[in-house]
Amino acid sequence: MLKKFFMNMLSSFVGAWLALVLFGVVATLVCIGIVAKLGVSGAESKSVSKGSILTIELSGPIEERETPLDFDYFSMLRGDISRPQTLSGLVKAIGEAKNNKNIDAIYLKCKGVSASLATLNRLRDAVAEFRKSGKKVIAYGDSYGMGDYYVASVADDVYLNPGGSVAIQGIGSSSMYLKGLFDKIGVSYQVVKVGTFKSAVEPFIMNEMSEPARAQLDTLYGYMWDVVRSGIADSRKNVTAAGIDSLVGRDFIFLEPAITSLKAGLVDKMYYERSMDSVIAKTLGKDKEKLNFVSPSLLVGQSDWGSEYSSKNQVAVVYATGEIVDGGSSSTINYEKLVPVITDLADNDKVKGMVLRVNSPGGAVFGSEQIGEALDYFQSKGKTLAVSMGDYAASGGYWISCCADRIFADPLTITGSIGIFGLIPNASELAGKLGVHPQFVSTNPHAQFPSLWKPMNETQLAAMQKMVERGYDKFVARVAKGRKMPESKVRVIGEGRVWSAKKAMEIGLVDSLGSLEDAVKWVAGKAGISDYGVAAYPTIESTMWDMIPELENMKASEALEAALSGDYDKLMVKFAMSVLRQKPVQARMPMIDVRFSDSPL
Repeated sequence: MLKKFFMNMLSSFVGAWLALVLFGVVATLVCIGIVAKLGVSGAESKSVSKGSILTIELSGPIEERETPLDFDYFSMLRGDISRPQTLSGLVKAIGEAKNNKNIDAIYLKCKGVSASLATLNRLRDAVAEFRKSGKKVIAYGDSYGMGDYYVASVADDVYLNPGGSVAIQGIGSSSMYLKGLFDKIGVSYQVVKVGTFKSAVEPFIMNEMSEPARAQLDTLYGYMWDVVRSGIADSRKNVTAAGIDSLVGRDFIFLEPAITSLKAGLVDKMYYERSMDSVIAKTLGKDKEKLNFVSPSLLVGQSDWGSEYSSKNQVAVVYATGEIVDGGSSSTINYEKLVPVITDLADNDKVKGMVLRVNSPGGAVFGSEQIGEALDYFQSKGKTLAVSMGDYAASGGYWISCCADRIFADPLTITGSIGIFGLIPNASELAGKLGVHPQFVSTNPHAQFPSLWKPMNETQLAAMQKMVERGYDKFVARVAKGRKMPESKVRVIGEGRVWSAKKAMEIGLVDSLGSLEDAVKWVAGKAGISDYGVAAYPTIESTMWDMIPELENMKASEALEAALSGDYDKLMVKFAMSVLRQKPVQARMPMIDVRFSDSPL
């Protein structure tokens, strides 16, 4: 028996040692590959010679700005080490191309972009602005997804593969309501909230969408579709907004062959991709063999915008992107890291003003409050603060925005959601299913409140409700002060409701429809500086991946997965665990994802 024990221990040790060695070998090889890849791309051999063409591939996700890569072992094994394109980089490259005399055209290669509406709209506006220089924009797609086509429709010439299609389908989203899942595993939720429309809690306590939640989404999506549909119609000859509705609702254009899109005026001609070099050469009056295609990264490297840290007249652009959390990764807003950045800029004499670029659905109330206070400190120094809203600036995202001197939003920004909720899980039934029986000993009746392992009583629930209402009162007061409106009006337009940017401007939550660049120019004007530099914060620092956070809840995940008896996959388990780890009180908008990411048929 003892011999068997030592043999098992030795085999486990040897196995672990071999796995460690294997990991080291694989990691080393992958890192070498990464360095080589980055070395090649960083030292791009092409130059922006006369007659160059900026090539933009509309494929994969588009993030707000570049962030450090968060590597993990399994992603590396899959070879998933690519860095997504960024809106800031693409817009910068297009702006540089417009003013660069060696750039003759933009070539949009449409291959299935995944981005939210405001991101796509800003990219589309940048391409339209490029066209004003008199330079050509040419778009090609084997097939066009909705997002691809919305951007491409502003081009001079839109070409489609004869075997492809144009997948215009309208705007919609789906939400997963998870009460049934949590019932199966023995987890329930007690909710305290303020706001009829504060529907972020619904997926955890209901199996279907409430009427208020459905009504606000109907209104929001209707407005967004009007913007997208009108934009396409205005850009395409002989195409009307009503005609687009007919193509979508009656003709199922996304299921029709390429010739149907050609006849409808959605595209100009049909070509196979192998012919596009000849088509581009003919359009520009050049020799096909002498075409010089350059990447956005090459042009971004020639622009100082966002990196002028030594400027004595500096407009700081501070990015607040992702959910507001305590801690978190590079894709979230960690107030512990962001607050010092803001206060340092407040004390920096070179910084004359700031644009806070907000792309956030909200998150932790405490973190939102800390960021808001830091921004107040910045303004107390007599410096101008503007906010530029991206895809979302809602709930906690609006909390940190509302006291700015001026708020700019994209026409397709989602904002508002002024409300707070508390979502307190109760896993006592789950514990029973796992054979776990929590026992409690305390000096006071509420010493272990709230607890994951027993439900709140009426007294405790009332106390939680009071705390949430107090937080909502603070939210309302902040909005009223920042937007210079009575608290009574804020309460009417609050209630957790999300608004389109246009409606938000009508009711006083937003000042102007405009871009990040518009906000920067406004801040410079208010600061009285004509010769200024733009610097982006937080500065980007390269990091190695950290596997510890992924492993810290492994045992809990395994137990939860066992309780499911194989009925649900690991992704749902991971999601459930992430919910259980959330802070109980949140200022977060409901789950709204109108990202265009589906591949065309």
